[in-house]
Amino acid sequence: MSSPRPVIFHGPRQWYHADTCRPLEAAAQAGKVHFQAIGHPPYPCVPMPSRLLPELRTLGYWDARDDQAWGLDWHRNEGIEFTYLARGKADFAVDGCDYHLRHGHLTITRPWQRHRVGAPHVTASRLQWLILDVGVRRPNQSWRWPKWLILSEPELSRLTRLLRYNEHPVWRADPHIAQRFEMLSGLCDEATTRINATRLKLCINELLLEVLDLLTSKNIALDQTLTSTLRHIELFLADLRHHLDHPWTVDAMADHCGLGRTRFAHYCRQITNLSPLEYLTRLRIEAAENLLRSRPEMSVTQVAMACGFSSSQYFATVFRQRTGRAPRDCRM
Repeated sequence: MSSPRPVIFHGPRQWYHADTCRPLEAAAQAGKVHFQAIGHPPYPCVPMPSRLLPELRTLGYWDARDDQAWGLDWHRNEGIEFTYLARGKADFAVDGCDYHLRHGHLTITRPWQRHRVGAPHVTASRLQWLILDVGVRRPNQSWRWPKWLILSEPELSRLTRLLRYNEHPVWRADPHIAQRFEMLSGLCDEATTRINATRLKLCINELLLEVLDLLTSKNIALDQTLTSTLRHIELFLADLRHHLDHPWTVDAMADHCGLGRTRFAHYCRQITNLSPLEYLTRLRIEAAENLLRSRPEMSVTQVAMACGFSSSQYFATVFRQRTGRAPRDCRM
């Protein structure tokens, strides 16, 4: 059966759904770029039968002969993603760090790692990709590789460690990796008439083995904190500023992180030196100050609502307590 709808945080509101590459799909439909992919919905692709390699979320390539007027803005994928820039160049960013890719570069992003392609637009390029779902819905969960992989248990264990605990996302690929991606692209082209599952499995296994060899040959400093509970809370708190209009409670925040109220509050204070609600209020006031200065067309009430305050009166009271000024004074 196909994988369940992927989320990273569970609770009354679901945040992170796998990116569906809509800008790429629209560009392909408009004839601006050649695009071919196979996989499973909601990704744009030639759909595979739901029981066939369900962990293969999407595999494909784009071929843009000219600079484009679209890009893949900040997004997340539920699986481990490998991309290979076969031709051209591309701007790429992971967790706020920018990279300028050239042909021959391999990128690796962990499940749910925030990244983008284009700054903001894609340039002329041929980009190939593979996304495999390894069952991760929170950063501290164990990876579950597809059962159809034939790598030995020690090889998979070593590959997992190198991928999970490695903060470096861009590598210079060798010709063997380039060849595997070209073979996978060829299988995508064939998929318009038939999907060769045996060759897909074989080629993906070979690609992962080549990636393992590449990473093993490097002197990689592994960082196990990347998958710790503390890291998970840090990611949540960093993204909280993008969801300030949600009626948060401490219980709701803890639920999103899969923790009890007391444990979540402990981690929050450890990271921010503030209680969860104190930290949330600080973010809301900072966002309100920015809106008051940059959006003069918004009323004070609109700013209050946009930043998650229940009323303009309460907003004004908290704002004055925190800043020593009335909200309207920010506009003078």
